[in-house]
Amino acid sequence: MLEENLRKVQENIRKACERAGRKPEEVTLVAVSKTKPLSDIEILRKTGQMEYGENYVQELCDKYEKISEPVHWHMIGHLQTNKVKYIIDKVELIHSVDSVHLARQIEKEAAKKNVEAQILVQVNVAGEDTKFGVDTGMIHNLVKEISTLPHVHIRGLMTSAPFVEDPEENRCYFRKLHKLLVDIREKNIDNVSMDILSMGMTNDYEVAIEEGATMVRVGTGIFGARNYNK
Repeated sequence: MLEENLRKVQENIRKACERAGRKPEEVTLVAVSKTKPLSDIEILRKTGQMEYGENYVQELCDKYEKISEPVHWHMIGHLQTNKVKYIIDKVELIHSVDSVHLARQIEKEAAKKNVEAQILVQVNVAGEDTKFGVDTGMIHNLVKEISTLPHVHIRGLMTSAPFVEDPEENRCYFRKLHKLLVDIREKNIDNVSMDILSMGMTNDYEVAIEEGATMVRVGTGIFGARNYNK
């Protein structure tokens, strides 16, 4: 079932790329494995799926230690400054940086471990009160401030769009974030690449790809519904 779900998502990605005149290789699929057992990841790892997203530091660390072969871990949930030290040398990418305060803590811990942290700046593109992320009007200043940190490298932007029945309703937000990414890239700021646009989840990743996403985060579409009562 897991392998079948994964193949279906991969095929949807391929078709969305085709519609947008893009190559499927331009889009990285992050399988969101939060609350799911390590055994599920082991099954998918054998198919070649290497990117996994976790929301909780403790869960990420546990899976990191126990998995039989290394995979690429992504921290996609809200990250508290006091938890940075636990994941700084374990993750491929931190998707959820939305303040200079957090970025400075990442710099501090990355310097200690002598690593360069790859991060995305999280943008609250729809302006939802319940979502983390910086307001679109503050993004340019935040990127400039973070770019001065030598052990922190900004790779792009991330957003979590509103949960909607019709994914077309989120197209405007994805388009807006893509424009922001291009605007920042054109400024050629040192230590800022802007080559990753992480947007789109199970209900709207195809629309996100059509609007320029280079990374999509799919959980339910691969693993099925989550059980938070375990």
